[in-house]
Amino acid sequence: MQRSITIAVITSALLAVQASPSFANDRLMTLADLRREVGISEPRFTPDGRAIIFVKTSYDFDSNDVNTDLDQIDIATRAIRTMTATMTGLSAPRFSSDGTRIAFLADGISGAGSDASQIFVMSESGGTPKQVTHASEGVDSYAWRPDGGAFAYVTADKPKNPIAFVVGDNDYLATSAPQPWHLWTTGAQGGTPHRLTSGSKGLPPGEVILPQAVPEAWFSWSEDGKTIAYTQMPNAYKTDGVSTKIMLVDVATGRQHPLTAHAGEEAGGEYSPDGSRIMYWYPRNGDAVAFNDLFVTSSSGGIGKDTTYVLDRNAIDARWMPDSRSLIVLAHDGTWARLWRVDEDGATRMIDTGQVNPGAVPSGGATVDVRDNGAMTFPGSEPARPTELYYMSSLDAMPRRLTDFNGSFTAMHLGRVTHVDWVGPDGYHEDGVLTYPADYVAGKKYPLVLQIHGGPNWASVEAFDTDYEGLSQLFAAHGYAVFEPNYRGSDELDDAYQVAIFNDAGDGPGKDVLAGIEAVEKLGFVDTSRIGVSGWSYGGYMTTWLIGHYHIWKAAVAGAAPTDAFVDYAISDYNVIGKYYFEGSPWTSKAIRDAYVEQSPITYADQVTTPTLILHDTGDVRVPIVEDYEFFHALRDHRVPVEFVAYPVDGHYPSDPIRGEDIYRRWVGWFDKYLK
Repeated sequence: MQRSITIAVITSALLAVQASPSFANDRLMTLADLRREVGISEPRFTPDGRAIIFVKTSYDFDSNDVNTDLDQIDIATRAIRTMTATMTGLSAPRFSSDGTRIAFLADGISGAGSDASQIFVMSESGGTPKQVTHASEGVDSYAWRPDGGAFAYVTADKPKNPIAFVVGDNDYLATSAPQPWHLWTTGAQGGTPHRLTSGSKGLPPGEVILPQAVPEAWFSWSEDGKTIAYTQMPNAYKTDGVSTKIMLVDVATGRQHPLTAHAGEEAGGEYSPDGSRIMYWYPRNGDAVAFNDLFVTSSSGGIGKDTTYVLDRNAIDARWMPDSRSLIVLAHDGTWARLWRVDEDGATRMIDTGQVNPGAVPSGGATVDVRDNGAMTFPGSEPARPTELYYMSSLDAMPRRLTDFNGSFTAMHLGRVTHVDWVGPDGYHEDGVLTYPADYVAGKKYPLVLQIHGGPNWASVEAFDTDYEGLSQLFAAHGYAVFEPNYRGSDELDDAYQVAIFNDAGDGPGKDVLAGIEAVEKLGFVDTSRIGVSGWSYGGYMTTWLIGHYHIWKAAVAGAAPTDAFVDYAISDYNVIGKYYFEGSPWTSKAIRDAYVEQSPITYADQVTTPTLILHDTGDVRVPIVEDYEFFHALRDHRVPVEFVAYPVDGHYPSDPIRGEDIYRRWVGWFDKYLK
């Protein structure tokens, strides 16, 4: 799970809806329109600051592939040129220090049949990329040495393929014991690679399992190129990410020592541009389920200062400012994604991005890039516009949109997006996102669909692209009001709100959601006899919890729903991490075991009467599909209308466009069947 009653206030903005809509274009958005949506991620300024390179993502439904290109846009003219056209799986573009070369990761040349990511280098003016690494297990991440003469990169040790393996804290689909991931170096032109770390203590695997979010990079070079700070795992098992420490390794000798005296839970380790400081991630007060706080310490070591403690927001992404004395921090704040400048002494200043949510959907790469003159670029989404690339000439300027890849959506008849505020059952000042039906007319009643975010440590924000690209607007086009409630455990308020989900996975959040529905109903346009509830991952958990405890629902859609906490603890890829959300292992005591039972939706499946659609990948190790087999049989045995659709692919959500579109089609279709 990523990687989830007294009404006091209803926002005044909600009271200003016009009696009849006026639109320049009456065409409603369709599922087919989402095929044309383009994604943008990982922007980087060119060394002269006149242009920006970025990764552009699009969908090829003929080949069922996701296309990735490296594009460059001129800031002044907005002219775009594509720099690569035959690479697959492209990510992480980075300029060399002299600006003459661009490195990136890619699976290889299209049609070459490689699926192992490697480092490629090309001229900053374009041309044919040269493959630098040939790691048998692929390259997970990399970094230029500051002088541009070499790379450091992370790759896994080669599996030994034994006839059997000893089981540890691995997922139930594992076919061998996990191998450690290690640091290597190689010349910028390639050549014989050099191993820098070895043994059972390596770096986090491609996806480490932590209760909190993780930084973009697990290591960085010192400014002089003599030292690398990296995140060290105690072993190769993902679930032991809670025991990670920042280590400093001497590149010439291989000698290493810890950065701080923390026992674990550290992540990142990013040198400041001048090499004098290191920024790292550590959970607030050492609590594994608390906020991600950002610490800054001397490059010589020490715990340093918690720079975001006063900010009291959960860091999603962070970057050093060029001055080496402050950070740019991305975090949720209510129903918006915000950027702050945070000084090393903890002083904070919010950066005004207007109606643009920066990094509303995590891209898996750099969210923000900043130049020494304060110019900044980031991908962002507006309430009625999918993700585009934005530019600010300074931190005080308003963002200027540079691209128009998704401009066709703004000409469509979309639902108006706003927010709802309320005071929940335990006094929390809570919020959620409300999208009006695209054909809204005051005085009419409309069915309401809940789209509950996953995590749980995440938040729904006022953007076209939030948890799922365009899904809320697709619902709106089908005539639904869409409510995306944030609930305790979400990360858009203070730390106390996020940690309130500890040992209260369903009951407290469920009451928060019901309080939010009551706030929406007070607006007067909801048909209370036609309410549907849905979500994926922890949103699926909340869906199955809610239909087992309340009977206000006409239909439900549960995607990859973790319904059985015992299954999660035993065979998921995060397995024993569950003890951090309860009070320990279920096998520690009967009281704790009872808590696992009481907080599992499967326990209440015999109370469900809501027609339910279940969606799941067969190869999902984050939430094993066996949990939804349990839930499916429970509902069917009680003669509840239920349909279970399985996708024969790995992953927590299908990565190919055809299956992704099929999920949207079935999701909306189920509500059309029961709510219309």
